[in-house]
Amino acid sequence: MGVSKTGITGLSLIFVSIFAGIMPARRSTGLVLPLLLVGDVVAVLSYRRHAQWRHLWRLFPWAAGGVVIGWLALGRMDERQARFSIGAIILALAVLYLVRRLRGGGDREEHAAWFAPVIGILAGFTTLVANAAGPLTVIYMLAMRLPKMEYMGTTAVFFLVLNLFKMPFMIGLGLVTRESLAASLVLAPAVLAGTWVGRWLLGWINQKAFETIILVLALVAGAGDVCRATLSWLG
Repeated sequence: MGVSKTGITGLSLIFVSIFAGIMPARRSTGLVLPLLLVGDVVAVLSYRRHAQWRHLWRLFPWAAGGVVIGWLALGRMDERQARFSIGAIILALAVLYLVRRLRGGGDREEHAAWFAPVIGILAGFTTLVANAAGPLTVIYMLAMRLPKMEYMGTTAVFFLVLNLFKMPFMIGLGLVTRESLAASLVLAPAVLAGTWVGRWLLGWINQKAFETIILVLALVAGAGDVCRATLSWLG
């Protein structure tokens, strides 16, 4: 988790999947959120000067709306439906991004009018339901053609604000409790150690490799969610 906050952001779905696999998925979201905030604070302190606020202001209002939608929907969706929906959304947007890049089209300002609202709402929804907004944010930031350090600074600020905003909703749903906070406190030093590793690792990765790695991880995460949900339905 720490490495994903300061190094390779696409790793976020790996630790989300691990936690969801060793405990009920909804309980895992409450345990993970305080740990995400620990990593967010370190990432903002490390990269805040690189943040591109014009992209953040485009996303924030829509992401807040997505959190509210996720809060309303959480009690109406089972875990298989949520996992399948999130995976399908990630895959569709990743494929759209790849097609646009291969065709050489899609100037970053040309599609911002509709792209930011769609990504913002979906990111807010998925972060509330499953702490799974990482791949969606990857696709948006890649589409904006941000250099590596600007990418890290912008995503760091975005996730710190988003995770702080959704904390009251998670407490209200009973997903963040005294017990989950105690468990998060035990794991927090490992997250801090991971943030140091992530900062070191980022310095060794060039721009092209960075973009390739995080896009591949987003595709894998989306495909994994779809496959797990489908297999669960098939029994």
